[in-house]
Amino acid sequence: MDSRGLRSDLAAIVGPGGLVGPEEATDRYERGYRYGKGRALAIVRPGTTAEVADIVRYCFRNDVRLISQGANTGLVAASTPDAAGDQLVVSLERLRGVEAIDANNRSALALAGTRLSELNRETARHDLSLPIDLGADPSVGGMIATNTGGSRLLRYGDVQRNLLGLEAVLADAEGTVLTDLKGLRKDNSGIDLKQLFVGTGGSFGIITRAQVELHRLPRQSAAALIVPSSHADIPELLTILEAQAGEFLSAFEGMSANAMRAALAHNPRLRNPFAPDDPPQYVVLVELSSALATERVNLAEHLTQILGHLMETGHPAVVDARFGPPEQLWAIRHSISDGLKAGAKVIGFDICVARSRLPQLRTRLLELLAADYPFLRVCDFGHCGDGGDHFNLAWPDEAARQYDTEMVTAVRERVYDTVVNQFGGSFSAEHGVGPYNLDYYRRYTPRSERHVASRLKDICDPKRLLGAIDFS
Repeated sequence: MDSRGLRSDLAAIVGPGGLVGPEEATDRYERGYRYGKGRALAIVRPGTTAEVADIVRYCFRNDVRLISQGANTGLVAASTPDAAGDQLVVSLERLRGVEAIDANNRSALALAGTRLSELNRETARHDLSLPIDLGADPSVGGMIATNTGGSRLLRYGDVQRNLLGLEAVLADAEGTVLTDLKGLRKDNSGIDLKQLFVGTGGSFGIITRAQVELHRLPRQSAAALIVPSSHADIPELLTILEAQAGEFLSAFEGMSANAMRAALAHNPRLRNPFAPDDPPQYVVLVELSSALATERVNLAEHLTQILGHLMETGHPAVVDARFGPPEQLWAIRHSISDGLKAGAKVIGFDICVARSRLPQLRTRLLELLAADYPFLRVCDFGHCGDGGDHFNLAWPDEAARQYDTEMVTAVRERVYDTVVNQFGGSFSAEHGVGPYNLDYYRRYTPRSERHVASRLKDICDPKRLLGAIDFS
């Protein structure tokens, strides 16, 4: 449709300040954090749910495709327009703010464009937080659309587990607004419709508000880097820590030597806990945390006793342990992604299997790559505690073999086939589904499941105008 007429009509809905003008920079709306670069028909920034509903009704009448966008920090291109130039980007950056905090209910009501950092700044005044630990600063709506997990999922769960209610606008003729913001932890009075919008990449509706569960801020934490005798011992180490540390265990993260080297080389401010030696072949970052004061329980002493006993008795689960301030150890973990990008092209994977099978999967993948792609460097790290692994491969700039996109596709298919078909795992553990990995969704998702998803899409978005993906 005519761009000038569209902009005039949208300005009547949101006001001139609600539109990104032709003279303004649009790259941050049209380019994804890692993947996705397209061209928007226009960019509109509603400030209320009513404005979102009006925009949806307008798009329905005029057959305008639209895509909702939060902080645009996703990794599968689900929040950016495609190259056709006929999608309206509905940015929720003006739809932000924490509207209510109920400290006794441990819950907060926030608008969908609210950043996680903003939410936690407000909730910290009440000694509370939404403890989803991520490398990015996403919006509340985007976290729901992708069902974000993070490094402390082992303790607190994913966004779905912490979602008490939401408000969303369907892409139908009426711009139907579904609202369930009661903040209840138990409500078995009917279908839990909010789950339709969790992990569906913004394709079933535009989330405008959310009610989330909060948790007490930790008053103390303790961390260590643990070296097991082999990767195969990691599930037993996890079992031991869960038994002996109980509910204090908040994170159990794995890091390969290559991943740690990349972080240490990229960020000279990091301290190598194993200096002057190289990092061991594989280490596990363990964290204990508690809202209790140290006079009630001292987690640093508790963790030292657990690991000390395992080393004294010669248990293979722990052959070495290095203690340090948690923020220093976490700094290594959080520097890996940027470190990998320096000096190599990264082939990223976000995979997951049953956590007991993760060592077997890793062994199988290492064998596969050593045999057929020996020039690729495995730099994996991830969430051993929940079976997830960012099985990243680095194609070094100095590799004798020139970077080949067709070979990258072949590598990706070999890895995914192994994960899904041989180990019953997932090709997308926590990044969601978007245009970047839509082909794999169709390849590995049973036809019956896709059929049900497609029928739900028809109900919520009968003209299929909304979102970057089609679940058919």
